[in-house]
Formats: sequence, C-alpha cells, structure tokens
Amino acid sequence: MPSRDHRGPGARGWAIFAVASLGFLLSQFYRVSATVISPQLSQDLDLDVSGLGTLSAAFFYAFALSQIPLGLFLDRVGARRAVAALSLAGLAGAALFAGSQGLGQALAGRALLGVGMSCNLMGALALLAAWFPPGLFATLSGLLVSLGYVGNLLAATPLALMTQAWGWRWAFLAVAGLNVLQVAAFWLVVRDQPPGRGCPARLAKSPFAGLGEVLLRPAFWGICLGSFFRYGCFMALTGLWAGPYLITALGLGEVGAGNVLLALSVGHILALPLSGLLSDTWLNSRKRAIVPSLFASALLTLALGLPGVQASPWLVGAVFTLIGLAAAPGQIMYAHVKELVPQERQGLAMTGINLFTMLGPAVVMQAVGLAMEGGPGGLADPARYWPAWWLMAGGLALAGVVYLFLPDSRPRGLGGGKAR
Repeated sequence: MPSRDHRGPGARGWAIFAVASLGFLLSQFYRVSATVISPQLSQDLDLDVSGLGTLSAAFFYAFALSQIPLGLFLDRVGARRAVAALSLAGLAGAALFAGSQGLGQALAGRALLGVGMSCNLMGALALLAAWFPPGLFATLSGLLVSLGYVGNLLAATPLALMTQAWGWRWAFLAVAGLNVLQVAAFWLVVRDQPPGRGCPARLAKSPFAGLGEVLLRPAFWGICLGSFFRYGCFMALTGLWAGPYLITALGLGEVGAGNVLLALSVGHILALPLSGLLSDTWLNSRKRAIVPSLFASALLTLALGLPGVQASPWLVGAVFTLIGLAAAPGQIMYAHVKELVPQERQGLAMTGINLFTMLGPAVVMQAVGLAMEGGPGGLADPARYWPAWWLMAGGLALAGVVYLFLPDSRPRGLGGGKAR
C-alpha cells in the first residue's frame, strides 16, 4: 500500500475506533458466552456433554468458514456495509439462540452468531488502515484486541450474575439489545474512507483471481501457520486444558485456578497494545517481535511440566502470566500480512489469516485430547500432561522456525514498509 499523508483521524476517526471496538468486544462475548451458562443450557435444552461441546464449537466453525468469502466481500463493498449487513445476521442468531427449545435451534443460532460476528475484527482492521497513519496500525490493532478481551471478562462473572437474576435467555437478549445500539451507531458513524479521499476502486475482475494472488504467496502460508499455532495453543491451554491441570493435577481448586487464569488474562490484555507499540516504534519490524514470542511460548509451555514449577503455586502463576505476555505479539501477524500484499488484497489476506486463527483452537484442542489417552481419572497425574505440553510446544517451535524464513516488513510511514 503506498504511503499516504492525511491530517490524522480527527474526532470521527476516534469515534469509528470506539464503535468498532465495542463491536469486537461483543463478538468476543458471544464467542465464550456458552461456557458460564452451560449448566442452564444443559438443563433447558436437554443436552449431554457432547451436545454442549458441539454447541460451543458451532460459533467457531461458522466464524472460520466465513473468512475467505468475507475477504472477497470486504474488499468489494467496504467495511461499513459488510459489518452492518453481517451484524444483522448475528442479531437474528442471538434472538434464535435465546428462544431456542432444542439443540437444533440453538446450533442454528450459534452458527448465525458466528457468521454475524465474523467481520467485526476484520472490518475494524480495515477501518484502522484507512483512517489512521500506517505507523500506528499494530499499536491500535493491539489496543483493539485488548479492549475486545473485556468481552471475555463480561462473559464470566457479569453474565453469571445476570443469569441468576433474569435467566440465561433474558440475559442474552439484554446483551443483544446493546448489540442493536452498537450496530445503529456503527452505521451512523462509520465511513469507509476519510474526507477528501476517494473510495478505492473495487475489483472489476473475478474475486477468485485475487484469491489466487494471495494463495500463491509463500509468506501468506507461513503467517497462517504461525497464527494457527499461536492462537490455537493459547486457546487450547486457557480455554480447556488449563482447568483440569490446575484444579485436578495441581490441586489449586477452582478459586486458585481462576486466580491463575485471571493473571494470565490481565497480562495478555496489557501486553497486546504494548507489543504493537514495540513493533511499530522501537523495533520497527514485525518479525523481531513475532519470532521471539513463538519460541518463548514454546519454552514456557514446556516449563509447565517441570516438577519445580508444579511444586509452587506462585511459579505456576508466574509461568501462566508469562504465557499471556508471550502470546500477545502474535496479533502483529495481521499487520505483517497486510504489509506484504497489495492494498486491494489486504482484506482478503487478513481474513485468510483469521480463518487459520479460528481453526487453530478447535484442531489443537482435539489433537491434545487424542494425545492424552486414557480416562478422566488420569488427569490428576501431572505427568500425564507431558504429551500436551510437547505437542503444543512443538507446534509453536515449528511456527517459529518457519517464521525465520519469511520476509520482514516495517510499519509504512515510519521510514519504510517494503518487505526485506
């Protein structure tokens, strides 16, 4: 993308950032909202453990499968129309889910939610690229994601309290009501380009020609691999396997495990904008921020299996906090791929990366489960987790090695921008 020099985002630019951030926060909320209300879902919808797992996964699979067509759609019609149109589908999904009377309706609602929320991050990133100086992209995208993680926190205790007071259906509808206001504000506030800049020419040829142009770039696949393992291993640990490991194997109890995971989440939220700032300014590089984070995440994952670490709750908490910090620079992969493709392919490239980002948790979670053979009683033995640690660390290390051979890029507008 050629360097551009406009006078800054102004009040509208920051308003766009705010309303887009709220949309991504709600997307994060919907992503994990089934967890805290799972007992009520199981009772009201007559679901077994398998049904609950399928219900939770429906959002992720629908979200992931939406990414490639979304990239084509986003590049051709612009973020404003793409996000608004898909958000309407998400609102329909929220209403269907809240009113569901069985697994089929609930699955349809969750899948619609996945499709509806599938553009909230990509659309926001496209708007950041249009409205803010290029040298701030990684910093602001990190801030955007850290704000989005507040949605994860809201889907925990606040959602549980609302569920106790109103029931899960009305609690979900209350959040959907906030979503209605957010979508209305998004449509009123957002413009695809700042004043004085014409809208980029939409692609006149088949969008699949653009798909081939992106897919033929080896760097695209290397970044996909990095994002797959970076987010996949992080979510497999924090979204599933950390629970039995901390509670059952190490005997920390639910409160102790919650404290450890809270420290991890806070560390991750704080590190997201800081790692973007580090990449944008001090390092002036994407690879120099991403590669160390992949190798550090691999080593810290292996550290969870060390007897000396397991013997101290404080050391366990410290390692988990460091894992949260180390995972944060992975978000810079979106900025990296954006700077390696032409401007008219950026939406497609970033959504392609997001496809692998969303597939990562599902695949890694299942792979770890297969690696840890045996019944649930074996989860009380810390040594039984070594296959999980080796599998995740191996994937992260592989991603780090591959990343070493990818072309670097620098923040455009800060003295460079070409791959090197």
